Amino acid sequence: MATPAELPTCLADAPLIAGDVARGVSRLFYRADWMALCEVPLGNGRRADIMAIDGKGLVTIVEIKVSRADLLGDMKWPDYLDYCDRFYWALPTGFDLTPLEEAAFRPDLAGLIVADRYDAAILREAACRPLAAARRKAETLRFARRAARRMMAGLDPGLEGAD
Repeated sequence: MATPAELPTCLADAPLIAGDVARGVSRLFYRADWMALCEVPLGNGRRADIMAIDGKGLVTIVEIKVSRADLLGDMKWPDYLDYCDRFYWALPTGFDLTPLEEAAFRPDLAGLIVADRYDAAILREAACRPLAAARRKAETLRFARRAARRMMAGLDPGLEGAD
């Protein structure tokens, strides 16, 4: 079996603080029985920082932002909405939350999570916009297959094309 050092690292190409936020969000979701994966490719070519599925099959996408410039420069985030029931922004503790109240960031739709490497808290719940049945099936299957590929890569790091 692969050692932790051999397993894929969540957000390996991002600033270290992004990995810390991902860890805190993942811990929060785990306690709520939402199973999460980092860096999940979507059908439209985008990549969700975190995607989670809860016990009812609802799909949640989380976009992690660790700097004001990164947040204000991200106008691609609406592309994620067709792939989830709920969308959250996740930010590190101490981040200025003011921009997320602007209309461009859809506070009526997007939830807000603040996290560090140990934990996270939902400051604003995301609106639930149910996926169409066909999209839900496709995303659930994509999620399950990605999780299985990652597990197989952990068992055998030499597998070709494993995530």
